[in-house]
Amino acid sequence: MAWGEELTAVALQRGPALVGYAYLLTGDLDSARDLVQEALVRVYGRPRTASDLAWVEAYLRRVILNIYLDAYRRDRAWGRVRHLFVVPEAGPSEDTDPATRTADQVDVQAALQTLPGRERACVVLRFYDDLTVPGVAERLGISEGAAKRYLSDGVRRLGAVLGPVPGMSDELEDVQPIGAGRTSGRSRR
Repeated sequence: MAWGEELTAVALQRGPALVGYAYLLTGDLDSARDLVQEALVRVYGRPRTASDLAWVEAYLRRVILNIYLDAYRRDRAWGRVRHLFVVPEAGPSEDTDPATRTADQVDVQAALQTLPGRERACVVLRFYDDLTVPGVAERLGISEGAAKRYLSDGVRRLGAVLGPVPGMSDELEDVQPIGAGRTSGRSRR
């Protein structure tokens, strides 16, 4: 199968799942669709030899994450100079079809939007993509300690917004903030 045909097959079969993945990162359905479209355009322009459609989907997810993180970094840099411009910022956009989501999905999505970008990316990769902590660190290009810290902080903030989530604390027993439970650097004799 040619590269364009593989992309078309993945877009048709897994398009809604890719948009859902992007939606978890962006929090906006239109932005999620744009993100997937951007990823498809970028990937189409760089033909690869794929062994199967699952590999193509994984490659697309990686591109979606990279585009999201690049935009996050750009927005963060823009935030440092935004105050120099007089034009007011537009308000947050509303989800176009909230009736199709359950109350729990709305709550989780709203809670994810309270997280800073890195924490949100770590939480989505860990619990939606089911990556291990080392996998999250590798995917984001950060150290395992930083990934643990972002996960710990993200889960703590989600817990404050959502309340206790059954099983979440069991899942994160090995993900503690750096320095948690340690004594001072002095040795006791």
